Amino acid sequence: MKYGTEDASYQAAGQLAGITKLVDRFYQYMDELEEARIIRVMHPADLTNSRDKLTCFLSGWLGGPRLYAPKYGQISIPQVHRHLTIDSPERDAWLLCMKKAADEQPYEDKFRNYLLEQLFVPADRVRQVSNSQQ
Repeated sequence: MKYGTEDASYQAAGQLAGITKLVDRFYQYMDELEEARIIRVMHPADLTNSRDKLTCFLSGWLGGPRLYAPKYGQISIPQVHRHLTIDSPERDAWLLCMKKAADEQPYEDKFRNYLLEQLFVPADRVRQVSNSQQ
């Protein structure tokens, strides 16, 4: 099955357990990397809620169960981040954390590349919205 159709991406990511591992490592990198400091300060000290929101979002975004809306309501990624100043350095720091986290997962290279290419789109949309308001 081709990634991006039905639940192929969700399955390739290891379903909810795999997504949870990806998100956990993503936030660990956000805590550890100097390059990520610019985005870490945008988050609360306790990342429990942030981890859950990203896990729920990615589940549905990857074609699995839509967990975000029932728990947190409808989401518009640019709108949720509108209060933050996000430009290319912040986008790139977010993507760096995600790349490092994805590199540690037992993903096929083809899926890892697909995932990171797809994640660039919402990450860049947040940047564009932020820039249009400045």
